[in-house]
Amino acid sequence: MTDALLWRITRIGLAVVAASIALFPFVWMVRTSIAARDSITVDGLSPLPATIDLSNYVRAWEEADLGTAMLNGAVVTVAILVLQMLTCIPAAYAFAKLPFRGRGPLLLVVLACLLVPTQATALPLFLGVSGLGLADTLAALVAPFATSAFGIFLLRQHMVTIPDALLDAARADGLRTLATLRRVVVPAAMPAIATFAVFSIFVHWNDYLWPLLVARDPALHTPPLALAVFQQADTGQDFGALAAGAVIITAPVVALFLLAQRRFVAGVAGGELPG
Repeated sequence: MTDALLWRITRIGLAVVAASIALFPFVWMVRTSIAARDSITVDGLSPLPATIDLSNYVRAWEEADLGTAMLNGAVVTVAILVLQMLTCIPAAYAFAKLPFRGRGPLLLVVLACLLVPTQATALPLFLGVSGLGLADTLAALVAPFATSAFGIFLLRQHMVTIPDALLDAARADGLRTLATLRRVVVPAAMPAIATFAVFSIFVHWNDYLWPLLVARDPALHTPPLALAVFQQADTGQDFGALAAGAVIITAPVVALFLLAQRRFVAGVAGGELPG
């Protein structure tokens, strides 16, 4: 056996082990979601439960009101994504290709924002939202995330790789700045845009802390918050229903990632880190 073949087998083996470890919690979650309550903890590590009970999904959907929560989550996530695209793409283009006074210091400010954890700003944001009278509204769930320092940085890093000659040709054809951005830069940066879109959807669909602070009205609960309230109710030991609820709210983002996987990987691999 040659060294190259041995190294290839080793890499594949390590990848299989890593994937198995990463996927095991999800597989076990699905298994628990279809198990009868009295067989969840007595079947050991069997791949399938002794008794399959799909009523777990019915209880989770109805008692946690996941239909309303998922609709709220979709509205909030899409609204945030649209606002972030409208703000991050032009800002990234300006930082990457448009010379203006103060560009360097402003970019440093954006990079500094990446160092601040969102948990550190949650309380000041909550006080500001409450002071404006926006608590318990969809606007409170959306407005603080209308732009993203990470999105600006990620898109900017991709846009700096676009050849200047391409932009010069667009200007020579009579395209102005916004038209160049829309017709040349955005198509060229689509892998990075798709990567950020997937990242934004994942983060805000699964966000728990901010909705917990500003969405006290059950009618405004997002999926993670609705599932947490369901867990804290008298169903706290109903592991099958809790796992079923987790499967329900996880399925849309898993499906989205599978659909956007190629663009996501291309965007991550195609980015160029600053020197």
